[in-house]
Amino acid sequence: MAATGNPGKLKEFREILEPQGFRVIDPKIAGWNPEVDEDQPTLEGNALKKARAAVEATGRIALADDTGLFVDHLDGAPGIHSARYAGPAQDMVQNCAKLLRALEGVPENQRTAQFRSVIVWADPQGGQTVFEGVCRGSITFEYRGEGGFGYDPVFLVEGTGQTFAEMSSQEKNAVSHRGKALQALARFIVKTGKEKA
Repeated sequence: MAATGNPGKLKEFREILEPQGFRVIDPKIAGWNPEVDEDQPTLEGNALKKARAAVEATGRIALADDTGLFVDHLDGAPGIHSARYAGPAQDMVQNCAKLLRALEGVPENQRTAQFRSVIVWADPQGGQTVFEGVCRGSITFEYRGEGGFGYDPVFLVEGTGQTFAEMSSQEKNAVSHRGKALQALARFIVKTGKEKA
């Protein structure tokens, strides 16, 4: 089960894992509300908290993700506060707008950033394993592209000349932070013979 209420993340979980034979269950179908207070100081802490809450509530294997955008010029902000950068409403349009304002006047070579995703696989027996993916890039001067979600329209992926929002789902999943973490998870499950769930 995917321990997320974010439809964009759920879509990516399915796009990456289901072609490899994994069934990704929507938490709503499992009867669980994925709203968990993300009050931990690290991505790993928040992902672990969400994963364990999902396992305890449903008795199922759970996959939980926490992702942050870390901008070098802003000393790593918005970081673990990425989803609520512009306030508790988690309005990604406002988040992107605030980020572009914070970098107003900053030259291209000082707009470097990285996305980090931490994904936790947790089971009802108490087992848990952590996977991480990183994608380097920079922040654009304006919105580019119509696809994706979150900060995708303002994150220019290193070496591609495209933002995530300008890529197809397949292109994004092949290079993204979450894609890398999920591929590592899939290899772990195959290697260890863990249950596909």
